[in-house]
Amino acid sequence: MQEFLDRMKALLGDEYNSFLEYYEGENFRGLRVNTLKCSVEKLKSLIGFELNPTPFCNEGFYIPEGVQSLGNSPLHHCGAFYIQEPSATSAVEMLGVEKGDLVLDLCAAPGGKSTQIGAKLNGTGLLWSNEIVKSRANILLSNIERMGISNAVVSNAHPDLLCQRLSGRFDKVLVDAPCSGEGMFRKNGSAQTEWSVAHVESCAERQLNILNSAKLALKDGGVMVYSTCTFSPEENEGVITRFLEENPDFSLEDAGVSFGRPAMDFARRIFPMDGGEGHFAARLRKSGQALKTEPLPNKNTPDQRALDFYDSVFKNRPFGENIEIKNNKIIILPKNYDIDLRGLPILRAGVVLGEVLKNRIEPHHSAFAAAKAEQCAQSVDFDVNSAEIKAYLHGEEIAVPNTIKGYCAVCVNGITLGFGKASNGRLKNKYPKGLRTL
Repeated sequence: MQEFLDRMKALLGDEYNSFLEYYEGENFRGLRVNTLKCSVEKLKSLIGFELNPTPFCNEGFYIPEGVQSLGNSPLHHCGAFYIQEPSATSAVEMLGVEKGDLVLDLCAAPGGKSTQIGAKLNGTGLLWSNEIVKSRANILLSNIERMGISNAVVSNAHPDLLCQRLSGRFDKVLVDAPCSGEGMFRKNGSAQTEWSVAHVESCAERQLNILNSAKLALKDGGVMVYSTCTFSPEENEGVITRFLEENPDFSLEDAGVSFGRPAMDFARRIFPMDGGEGHFAARLRKSGQALKTEPLPNKNTPDQRALDFYDSVFKNRPFGENIEIKNNKIIILPKNYDIDLRGLPILRAGVVLGEVLKNRIEPHHSAFAAAKAEQCAQSVDFDVNSAEIKAYLHGEEIAVPNTIKGYCAVCVNGITLGFGKASNGRLKNKYPKGLRTL
């Protein structure tokens, strides 16, 4: 890795020794509170250790040394937080997502930035999350579901195909481009072994191609943020410089943030000395008049049987009524999803309300994960440290009041985790087997 270190010394100058000190220290670990399901104050009261804020977003906090196995926490299972490297939250802050925006996250897996966008949209507008690698797209979908995002589309498309089909559709586009991963060397040993100057240069070419695809999906006047988790100028300033030369209808603009340090006037760089493993982000504006998209009308006439089932499980139809039945699944599509865009490799749009079986409809975990406790027709609530929640996560039956009959949400301190079916004081467990703890 001497060649990498020589490049960092040339890049950092007098700060190189400080960089080495941080690089030889502890990794930065962080979490981001998912405000779709839990407030910052509530998580602080439940998490069991002190949360110290990061400088990158209001919902971001450092995980103290010694805290382990957070992924097994019931609060993680119910989507109260997302485990995320602290500086990785910076790009979405620079995107400036507003309620009602239509947002494309083009390289979205595993889902940290997408779920951050989803929380900012708070059920409005549309989030389209794409990942070209199928296995990673499935992980992305799982995280979208866990974090309770009901207005998302998850696709597994090549950026060229997707952006041509979605031409001029989005207010905001995030390109968190695949990179040489220099900022992740301390956490990812394979990134170190794959590194070379030739690899850096190859990444830069691919990144420029992805940006030139992404621009097609952006509306006139829209905003695009390009980000990487690498330090190399070729993949950061170099890609932005070349993109601006090739696309005079785009300009670099101030994102109004103060974290990290400036680069290219308005872009931002983050080094370990700035409180995170490493990131680069630049906010680009496309010329023209920015126009807000009016919500699309529902294109489906809801099936009465589906509506009756909907009303039996949830109150006031919390996900809207843009319902379609496909492959025996009752799907509630996002309000701003154009169902005429068929032929794209879409893993899921919206939430799955249930599955039509022979003589009944079985609810789907997706809908309960996206619902608030007060939106469920029935719910039971247990403390995060309770024996009942531990048993539920293991896949066991649990005791519930005899007054509860039928499908019922299971909550952790008021945060919806999953569901079960109650009868005679017992709740049959419906938590998905692939999510259960051992």
